[in-house]
Amino acid sequence: MIDLHCHLLPDVDDGATDDQDSIALLKMAIADGITHMVLTPHIQPGRYQNTQQSLQQPFEKLQALVKQLNLPISLGIAGEVRLSAEVLSLYSANSLPFIGYWQNKQVMLLELPHDGIPVGSEKLVDWLIQRDIMPMIVHPERNKAIMHDIHKADPFIERGCLFQLTAMSVTGKFGVHAYHSAQQFLDNNWATVIASDAHNTKHRPPILSEAYQFISDKYDRQMAQRLMIDTPKKIIQAKC
Repeated sequence: MIDLHCHLLPDVDDGATDDQDSIALLKMAIADGITHMVLTPHIQPGRYQNTQQSLQQPFEKLQALVKQLNLPISLGIAGEVRLSAEVLSLYSANSLPFIGYWQNKQVMLLELPHDGIPVGSEKLVDWLIQRDIMPMIVHPERNKAIMHDIHKADPFIERGCLFQLTAMSVTGKFGVHAYHSAQQFLDNNWATVIASDAHNTKHRPPILSEAYQFISDKYDRQMAQRLMIDTPKKIIQAKC
């Protein structure tokens, strides 16, 4: 399985705290059957001052450690970009990270605020798409506005945005509201990929197998394969 959204890079956001923590998370992911992970630290000016450039050195350090320990997993680096006006300046500075390509557009993980959808969000999405950047909206099923009314996602669906569901939402471990919202995305075939959004080993682990089995049982194995292997592979391979 391939995980396109996780917070395993040490000491850059609210995910892994140090090298030891990162390695423990990676070993857990390997044991779960994950073969490739794209590390996606928060990029949120004013809170997490990360950029595509600043993340490269810690990523190379972790890669060297993984190689030294001979861990059977491949890694990529990108970021989870919070929707804000600062996206424009990050773009101008060539500091936006991308996880790969989809239909000849660069794919960027775009995070909506958890408590709602800001006015003007659609305009920012339009601005990105006009510049051949395809937003992949991360964990839309956990956004309070969308949980309350699934049609709040309509403007993003109409624009062709990609959607990444969280594995723990799919299995009900993020609560009943996120679970029901995730099922609506799956029932309507709106989900593009499922990722772990892992932060730690106890409460938000890098586990995809439970969601893979859940979807195989409720829908079919082909859907699970598409959401956690085939489509993620297609996206990252286009970047190589």
